[in-house]
Amino acid sequence: MTASPRFTLEQGHLVLIELPEEVRATLLAAILAHDPLVYGDYAEVAFHSACGIQQFRPLGTGRNAATGSAVTVPCHDLRFFTALAGSALTALIEALYHAHPYEEPVIYLTPTTRTRHIRG
Repeated sequence: MTASPRFTLEQGHLVLIELPEEVRATLLAAILAHDPLVYGDYAEVAFHSACGIQQFRPLGTGRNAATGSAVTVPCHDLRFFTALAGSALTALIEALYHAHPYEEPVIYLTPTTRTRHIRG
């Protein structure tokens, strides 16, 4: 795909984080300290999902004791686009690890392309 008179293309990452609702504001503040999440004429552009269920079974090698079956917890998704790369992207992910309450935060980084409109 190439740009057109109506839009341009921008490379970056789609970041998706699974989190408990009560830490959403804390994580968003950590993100915004590294990236203002600008999308055209808007800033702080992110998506927050409705509550879903996260499932996991502790293996006993971390903070939680091993269990024989999976446990479930209420969970939300927070996702956003970032054009950060290299050490700036690493600093953002380190900030997420610091702000997230889980021992092993679920964070997905997917290389992606987004569109940016051309005014006119």
